[in-house]
Amino acid sequence: MSKQWLMHFEEGNQSLAGLLGGKGANLAEMTRAGLAVPPGFTITTEACRAYYLESRLPGGLFREVREAMTVLEVRKGQRFGDAAAPLLVSVRSGSVTSMPGMMDTILNLGLNDETVQGLAAATNNPRFAYDCYRRLIQMFGTVVFGIEGAWFEKKLHALKEAHAAHSDQSVTAEAWQELIGTYKSLILKRAGTAFPQDVYEQLHMAVEAVFRSWNNSRAQIYRRLNGIPDEQGTAVNIQAMVFGNLNEASGTGVVFTRNPSTGEGVLFGEYLTNAQGEDVVAGVRTPQPIAGLQQDMPAIYEQLVAMAGLLEKHYRDMQDIEFTIENGTLYMLQTRSGKRTAQAAMRIAVELVRAGILTREEALMRVEPSHLDQLLHPSLDESAAPAALGTGLPASPGAACGQAVFTADEAQEQARSGKAVILVRTETTPEDIHGVLAARGVLTSRGGMTSHAAVVARGMGKPCVCGCEALVIHAKQRRAVIGGQTIAEGDWLTIDGATGRVMIGEVPLKEADMSAELLEMLQWADDVRGMKVYANADNPEDAAKARSFGAEGVGLCRTEHMFLSPQRLPIVQKMILADTEAVRAEALGELLPMQRSDFAAIFRAMAGLPVTIRLLDPPLHEFLPNLEDLLTRHAHLSAARKERAASTPETDESPGIPAAANSNERSSGPVIRSDVSRESIPAGGRQSPESDLELQQLEALIRKVRGLHEVNPMLGQRGCRLGILFPEIYGMQIEAIFAAVQDCIRDGIEVSPEIMIPLVGHANELRIMRELVDQVAQKMLGDNRNAVPYRVGTMIEVPRAALTAPQIAAHADFFSFGTNDLTQMTFGYSRDDAEGKFLTHYVDNKLLPDNPFQVLDRDGVGQLIDLAVTRARALKPKLKTGVCGEHGGDPKSIRLCREMGLDYVSCSPYRVPIARIAAAQAEIEAAEAEKNSLAEQQKIVS
Repeated sequence: MSKQWLMHFEEGNQSLAGLLGGKGANLAEMTRAGLAVPPGFTITTEACRAYYLESRLPGGLFREVREAMTVLEVRKGQRFGDAAAPLLVSVRSGSVTSMPGMMDTILNLGLNDETVQGLAAATNNPRFAYDCYRRLIQMFGTVVFGIEGAWFEKKLHALKEAHAAHSDQSVTAEAWQELIGTYKSLILKRAGTAFPQDVYEQLHMAVEAVFRSWNNSRAQIYRRLNGIPDEQGTAVNIQAMVFGNLNEASGTGVVFTRNPSTGEGVLFGEYLTNAQGEDVVAGVRTPQPIAGLQQDMPAIYEQLVAMAGLLEKHYRDMQDIEFTIENGTLYMLQTRSGKRTAQAAMRIAVELVRAGILTREEALMRVEPSHLDQLLHPSLDESAAPAALGTGLPASPGAACGQAVFTADEAQEQARSGKAVILVRTETTPEDIHGVLAARGVLTSRGGMTSHAAVVARGMGKPCVCGCEALVIHAKQRRAVIGGQTIAEGDWLTIDGATGRVMIGEVPLKEADMSAELLEMLQWADDVRGMKVYANADNPEDAAKARSFGAEGVGLCRTEHMFLSPQRLPIVQKMILADTEAVRAEALGELLPMQRSDFAAIFRAMAGLPVTIRLLDPPLHEFLPNLEDLLTRHAHLSAARKERAASTPETDESPGIPAAANSNERSSGPVIRSDVSRESIPAGGRQSPESDLELQQLEALIRKVRGLHEVNPMLGQRGCRLGILFPEIYGMQIEAIFAAVQDCIRDGIEVSPEIMIPLVGHANELRIMRELVDQVAQKMLGDNRNAVPYRVGTMIEVPRAALTAPQIAAHADFFSFGTNDLTQMTFGYSRDDAEGKFLTHYVDNKLLPDNPFQVLDRDGVGQLIDLAVTRARALKPKLKTGVCGEHGGDPKSIRLCREMGLDYVSCSPYRVPIARIAAAQAEIEAAEAEKNSLAEQQKIVS
């Protein structure tokens, strides 16, 4: 089958987005609908893929391009490269999935030293013509030749200063001609070649450059961030130019059919008179709010409002529209689904459902689950907020605190070292995306609500304040000035993306509230989804928070986290270090009421919902001091002992001080000290008995820690193996659980306890542990045992457990798949080592499709889970199954869990809303797939 390299706008439609890219498909759709769209054609994504396959533009493509340009010439009554009536075109990227600002665009293509004179004559406006020519050379230099834009900007600023021009509009034609000569020299010097005068050479080089931009670093980062496949490629749209910089009756702008920050149903956007489109989106000039167009050009404003309503209704979604006004005529250059905040997404979806434009299911499928994180962004604690030193445009909501940095590279570097940073820039460019990604928030002194910084920050859920004109940035000196105060690199800043305020210092933040629209959407999701959503919660506070977010139970309560408080850790260590059963029993007796209280509080927080409590999982040495620290302390004490011995006089007394008095007057300290300083070593006198005792105890502790040390603790004495060797530890925890059950029942609180035995690899392990649970339950509950519907199950995190699921299921009421450890053991990757050393390289270079610790591995780990569930349910059809690893909050993993028929997912409290939406989307997708399958079967039958 022959490839299609090219298609005119009037030949395409929205359904061809995979071939034409999103921009090309929408231009085609608007053209067919009769809207005022400058004519043009699209070079398809197939040509892009061929370009990367052959490392050159495919043969025959430019023959078709020349033919298409001839058609365009007829429609415009102009000729490409003609000195008298030149046709100019834009060459713009257009990926299948919207990637705002990530790839390249060239405007005014077709100008050269001759055609610029023709344009000047045809428009009777030499200043305009030479302005267009200098823009082309600047764009061509950066996009095609790869010259940094700063070189051109430096020359532009120098020219404006020399001519006392305060704006581009006040630069004369003669000054632009001077700059054009400067720009040509710059290209010759930096690129080693002259700016091409042949217009078809310009076009050929521009198309190649746009295809190359598909794989520039910022585009690659954006695709990884948003899960966009590399193989999609980009289309190239070649379109007749219309000129917003022709005169004062011309202009350009970007509008959203609704407010992308709040979702309010009003036209939202900005415009500039006497400007080209790049001036708005690049943020180099601060534009005017779109409402001002109603006064400047009322007829155009009314047309724009009508067109926006038409496009939103047609596409059934909020639209992001680029427009140009040429000498009083409105043209539509692009429409696409607009990037929006999560708050706006909720409101828009709900309002479109209420208006009958979308069904509830369609609205749910429009929500990006990852964007729900934005709804939990903190806001300022207004009671502690100082007066703002400056105010910019509230470009992306949420508040953020961080240390100021002035370059994207520095933001990335500082964030890697664990620092919270605010990226402060005059304006951001697409090259800054890695810095925006790393920063907590973004602050710019120029640019509007539709500038690159604003659009990208909103898409990422990053707080952003744009166009803060009171902010003067001195990037080379790494400082800025606002409100008379200097901000040096590393100084703390707070920005409020909801109001545009900028404050010095670290202002306290508070948690966000769930909006009414989100609550309504979540209710729709709950009505659709079949899979339950639990939470991982280790304390009553987390349990209560999870329930407020809609969790239907606790899927994982990690009891080891309850042992780590300063009050409890010494008791745990006493239990571990016990040399006799009596001492261990005493320590366990101290821990039991603490555990009982913990469990009762969580049961009360969940009030009748299931609570799955995992018995102690990590190896015991993790509760003891670090061996290296102990050895360091031992070395200090030994050195001090030797020093004292060397300085002790041969007599029993120091001069003038009786030895006994010297000893008795020493203050007693802790038995084991972690900080031994010279000041704590007695000067003179005999050796300290206390220090000797401390050294002896320290040596005993070192022997114990060494005795518990394991070569590979991940595969050592932990989990159920610990319970089998030390049943009294698990016995204490089980007793505490049932005692807490009794406390709650006595207070009229319904409970549904589930006891999870960790790290089972053999059926006998679970059998022994189940017997222990049942024995304790009988002892604690007696005749009431059957009145408490407790369950006993296991966490499947060992591949052998998955492979022998039927044998294990014989002793289990539920399986909970611990996908973190199961992934480690299945891949043979240590997570701590893999993510820090090679895993990023694997993902970046496509050895793996995703980080398997973030997205559940379908072919390996997923196959083990599916096998275990299928075979275990053959024995026990009603066996409860779920996932409680971090994958429980990942939308892709949730879809896989739905496919495998799991009953629930469990995730961190703050990801519960995401999981609820994702589970509903998985249900809708499954229903749609089943519907399509039935339709195909009916076709075959008929």
